[in-house]
Amino acid sequence: MSETGGCRGCGSPVPQRTSWSLVAATTALCLVSATSVWTAGAEPMSREEKQKLGNQVLEMFDHAYGNYMEHAYPADELMPLTCRGRVRGQEPSRGDVDDALGKFSLTLIDSLDTLVVLNKTKEFEDAVRKVLRDVNLDNDVVVSVFETNIRVLGGLLGGHSLAIMLKEKGEYMQWYNDELLQMAKQLGYKLLPAFNTTSGLPYPRINLKFGIRKPEARTGTETDTCTACAGTLILEFAALSRFTGATIFEEYARKALDFLWEKRQRSSNLVGVTINIHTGDWVRKDSGVGAGIDSYYEYLLKAYVLLGDDSFLERFNTHYDAIMRYISQPPLLLDVHIHKPMLNARTWMDALLAFFPGLQVLKGDIRPAIETHEMLYQVIKKHNFLPEAFTTDFRVHWAQHPLRPEFAESTYFLYKATGDPYYLEVGKTLIENLNKYARVPCGFAAMKDVRTGSHEDRMDSFFLAEMFKYLYLLFADKEDIIFDIEDYIFTTEAHLLPLWLSTTNQNISKKNTTSEYTELDDSNFDWTCPNTQILFPNDPLYAQSIREPLKNVVDKSCPRGLIRVEESFRSGAKPPLRARDFMATNPEHLEILKKMGVSLIHLKDGRVQLVQHAIQAASSIDAEDGLRFMQEMIELSSQQQKEQQLPPRAVQIVSHPFFGRVVLTAGPAQFGPDLSKHKETRGFVASSQPYNGCSELTNPEAVVGKIALIQRGQCMFAEKARNIQNAGAIGGIVIDDNEGSSSDTAPLFQMAGDGKETDDIKIPMLFLFSKEGSIILDAIREYEEVEVLLSDKAKDRDSETENEDQPSPESDSQNQSPEQMTSGSHEVDLVDQESSEESSLNSHPESLFPADTDNAASPSPSEQTSNPTEYPKTTSLDGECTDLDNQLQEQSDTEEDSNPNVSWGKKGQPIDSILADWNEDIEAFEMMEKDEL
Repeated sequence: MSETGGCRGCGSPVPQRTSWSLVAATTALCLVSATSVWTAGAEPMSREEKQKLGNQVLEMFDHAYGNYMEHAYPADELMPLTCRGRVRGQEPSRGDVDDALGKFSLTLIDSLDTLVVLNKTKEFEDAVRKVLRDVNLDNDVVVSVFETNIRVLGGLLGGHSLAIMLKEKGEYMQWYNDELLQMAKQLGYKLLPAFNTTSGLPYPRINLKFGIRKPEARTGTETDTCTACAGTLILEFAALSRFTGATIFEEYARKALDFLWEKRQRSSNLVGVTINIHTGDWVRKDSGVGAGIDSYYEYLLKAYVLLGDDSFLERFNTHYDAIMRYISQPPLLLDVHIHKPMLNARTWMDALLAFFPGLQVLKGDIRPAIETHEMLYQVIKKHNFLPEAFTTDFRVHWAQHPLRPEFAESTYFLYKATGDPYYLEVGKTLIENLNKYARVPCGFAAMKDVRTGSHEDRMDSFFLAEMFKYLYLLFADKEDIIFDIEDYIFTTEAHLLPLWLSTTNQNISKKNTTSEYTELDDSNFDWTCPNTQILFPNDPLYAQSIREPLKNVVDKSCPRGLIRVEESFRSGAKPPLRARDFMATNPEHLEILKKMGVSLIHLKDGRVQLVQHAIQAASSIDAEDGLRFMQEMIELSSQQQKEQQLPPRAVQIVSHPFFGRVVLTAGPAQFGPDLSKHKETRGFVASSQPYNGCSELTNPEAVVGKIALIQRGQCMFAEKARNIQNAGAIGGIVIDDNEGSSSDTAPLFQMAGDGKETDDIKIPMLFLFSKEGSIILDAIREYEEVEVLLSDKAKDRDSETENEDQPSPESDSQNQSPEQMTSGSHEVDLVDQESSEESSLNSHPESLFPADTDNAASPSPSEQTSNPTEYPKTTSLDGECTDLDNQLQEQSDTEEDSNPNVSWGKKGQPIDSILADWNEDIEAFEMMEKDEL
């Protein structure tokens, strides 16, 4: 989700004063000094090692692309665990995720310009012929306007851009006559009916064949769309207009952007996540830089570069000033309320914000880019991948990772801006993790749970469109690429559009609507290219000096805070107020809260709620104390509410040819040994007879010393366990009898006991849904002997053992059970605390689990299955402190009278004179509740 441009982006193609400030990311940056800067201690990577890593990226792409073409094409996507194509309507619905699929060979189109970047020109020519021969854009299917624009229209335009480049070079594509452009124009006209609204904002979905509102279209009834969905069209639509001369596309995209700008919150200059396409009212009034808004900001900046219109830069700078004022709390980026931007709106951050450091590099704002990127990298080092969402104290909130490329993108741009070889090492880590944890025999599989290492049968098209492109460019030298990458701008899907479009067909009426709505001070805007003397003031340690204070932010070390506590004791000053000592009736405590920026609110139902916004603290030190107080209070208030819920487990296929590369999400059992506390169980699998395991096995010789496969149904889970245990099995896997069920679409399943004593069950039992179970059954049919590992999390795979046809050795690393999903929130209910938001995210209808004699346990909220289309976030400054947490943990088992959940509701109201100063905060909080945030 970014772009690159060289001096051509700074020169004549754009108006006189718009020599763009965002080119700091490129190799020929229009900078006074283009010398590389590297961090002391990080040795420059040799040309040979860079070439080796670049070749490794090429091999990985071949593995992913080759398996798609062999096993999935012409389907939209590859399902890497089952080695087949994902066809819309033939697989269980994944909700909004499937809106990207239109039966138009999505992965092939999305990969076109990647083939050229990776110097696979012959494969590119073959791929273009396949697209022209096989792809149909007139399918009766409802698709996302946003996803179809960035992936398919962008893919066709990117392919066309590089096809004409290759044709000009004279070796390849000599037969090409703008066929991809004609397909793009056809698709553009199919998307235009979506803009038939009074506001000009597009409907979120459209039927490729029937358009909008017709009964057969099955769309046109929607009222809401996300800001990014409506604001991420201008690059592709304007490029289509510039390529073809049909101005209507650029006009429609500009109108949508103009409307979003007009509807921004005027006092904060922020936009919300979701907007009503008919009225323009904000439906969701939280604002951040992640999911739902991200590429809106990106396209404002890039539209200025590609189209040379000052108003886009003015709008971006206005928004960026608001982002840095309210949302950016380096290294964190925290969602706020657009009407009350001092209040954080969420308790977690989402993975999509990882693009923002790259955008900040293009803006020329390097310091916060380095800080946020470093924080994200530490989260990756902790979990191997960036979880789909994580809390402000860096715990997993949503455990999935669909192989998103945004972090690799920011890594690439930071390396281009700084020349620091540290970022080459970051890229090397990404490559190693992908091969070690995501690579499977049939491609690369998304991570179902970064904590267990389990896989999802999913390989999105953006993985090929973006990930390999950015990783290859990271390690490639200029001579390794057959064209000048700096002549192009990257779209949000990393498709390449030529910068010369800025001077082509400039007959779109440009209306500078920005000045109509706000007074702009040009002194706040950068109109010139940044200078390395400013970005890196003659200090080769610049990037390292920014990263150094953040090295402990994720691993729960707070040296500055601890030192300050120790100094306060030595000086005789009072230590900061601790959560366990707080009394709501103590006026002195209430004054301390106010000083720390913490507000206490008595709700109508008798609950007491705390809200903290650091910007209102008396000082940065007080804000830090307030944050620590809030984190401690969350721990205290959640102690009484922790439900004993088991985390997901892993079934890892370790025999040939899998070698541990396929990991399946498994549900735990509430009986038998706990795999997080006992050694994992490893063995070959065998089907029990009878298959339901509800009576004495007739084939004990087949299961003795092995892990028995049993079908769900007809008796209790504990009874099945006893029968296979008596036959000599060392473990059991229960496979769902509901055909087509999958962990992709159903919540985590826990197997309950039979209401009797189950201490006699000594073998581990795990549950697999039908789809995951069929992967093991298919492997047995093909390879006869299949060995699996039952564990709490996947074990490391060692490539050497593959050559020896041996499973990987057991990892000596500690088994970390998934952490409870709590967070360093700035909002705490202290009585009967329940988060309605998290409850709705984690709840699943009981109808997913038909009542049967297996006595199904409740779905566990530790496994998130909601489609993550909305990802907000909130706060933390230094991460949580290990010593303080340990001390808190030791004292958390307090008496009832000191537990705020028990006693606070019985205490009197605090002093009115103190609460009077907090009326504004109370009003803001009530507004947030009214907005149902």
